[in-house]
Amino acid sequence: MTIRVRFAPSPTGYLHIGAARAALFNWLFARKVGGKFLLRIEDTDLQRSTDESTRSILEGLEWLGLDYDEGLVFQSDNADKHRTAAKKLVAEGKAYRDFTPKEQREDKSVKQGIVDRARAHAAEGIDHRSNPFRDLPQEESDARAAAGEPFAIRLKVAREGVSRFADIVYGDQERSHSEIEDLVLLRSDGHPLYNLSVVLDDIEMCITHVIRGQDHLTNTHKQILLYQAFGAEIPQFAHLPLILAPNKAKLSKRKHGEVVSLTTYRDRGFVPAAFRNFLALLGWSPPEGKEILSRDELIKEFSLAGIGRANAVFNFQENDPRHWTDDKALWMNAEYIRTMPITDLLPMVKAELRSEKLWREEYDEDDREWFARTVELIRQRFFTLKDFSSQGRAYFSEDFDFEEAAVRKNILKEPKLKELLPALADRLDSVEPLTAAAAEAALRAYSDEESVKAGLLINAARTMLTGQAVGPSMFEVFEILGRERSVMRLRSQRAWHEFQ
Repeated sequence: MTIRVRFAPSPTGYLHIGAARAALFNWLFARKVGGKFLLRIEDTDLQRSTDESTRSILEGLEWLGLDYDEGLVFQSDNADKHRTAAKKLVAEGKAYRDFTPKEQREDKSVKQGIVDRARAHAAEGIDHRSNPFRDLPQEESDARAAAGEPFAIRLKVAREGVSRFADIVYGDQERSHSEIEDLVLLRSDGHPLYNLSVVLDDIEMCITHVIRGQDHLTNTHKQILLYQAFGAEIPQFAHLPLILAPNKAKLSKRKHGEVVSLTTYRDRGFVPAAFRNFLALLGWSPPEGKEILSRDELIKEFSLAGIGRANAVFNFQENDPRHWTDDKALWMNAEYIRTMPITDLLPMVKAELRSEKLWREEYDEDDREWFARTVELIRQRFFTLKDFSSQGRAYFSEDFDFEEAAVRKNILKEPKLKELLPALADRLDSVEPLTAAAAEAALRAYSDEESVKAGLLINAARTMLTGQAVGPSMFEVFEILGRERSVMRLRSQRAWHEFQ
């Protein structure tokens, strides 16, 4: 049997990282076992579904490298099939028409609130299946429908019995039928509801495993009743632990904003493979505890058995720009930037520089080697791709900013530097060729002559040449920037003009 899983997002906003993780786990499982990973857009909420959201979902999956098999399915295309199936259940006596006037029908009956109400009724001995239309003779029901009287369609849930299934993550699950209302399948306007549409689509797509968030556990009991009503094989279920905010509240778009959107990470300079790696560790642990895993390693190591029951906590500090997202995500992204093959990194840096209008076509031509060496030199301390255009801006443009703290610490504290730096520029201007070793020899010789510490000149030169307090070896910086730019910036009086 071929394993078939699906990712079925609703296009009602950007792609939530929780949904992205569900997609990733489905994809990893399918790729691990040689199965199929299918994509279905559940766009039946016509008022909230948008083409923009659908594009965001598709772009997000592509960015993460999650390719799907077979054709893209839109749930709305199947609405007629869903209506037909619901009416067939009525004809078979497994469902009934509810002619309760719309204004009298409780909206809660089609929402999560039915769970609490059903349980309360069961505890009090109230039969919430006392709907006057549940046992209406079929002839009368058909006649009223034929006369144009509006109706919803509800599933007839047996008064006795239990719903059971073995969840791959959470173990055996059981729920009494007395806690499940006769769920609505079709509204009076003919609109199919979630549980009906999901089950019918999963049957049609031959889904063997449903891997989704733990918040769907209660839906599963209702959906099993529908599988049984349709005489279909019930898939295996694996529910994923929730992703919580630092205060242990559920991570949500409404409360937490852009930090939970996948596109935020793309737009703020995350490496796709790094964020994919980070997402995989939210609720799943590889056997050996290794944290940095390539795409192929993730596929090899992944198993549903490795998913834990404990909710994952996504740590971030909303009002702290340095900790705007989980520190582990930033650390992992930095690890990828620092260690990934340079040939994989260069196109990403190119795209970032191009977006900030710092790209020059020479970097693809005569200066190709220089560009690669520069990226190799500066990537060691960077956390995101954005750092190449911000902290690394001085390597690609003369229009770069000085870090004020660096200027005050490394330059303005020592008045003599106003003369020492131009003089150092004169020394370097005569060094041929200006290699890192030659630059170091010249700087140290000059510091000895002037009886100043080499560190004073090194730190001041770094700030003058890059605008930063920290960075790669200063002597490597001299070689990368070259004689002309190095000498020009050392002779510049910008630091004094801007901060004195």
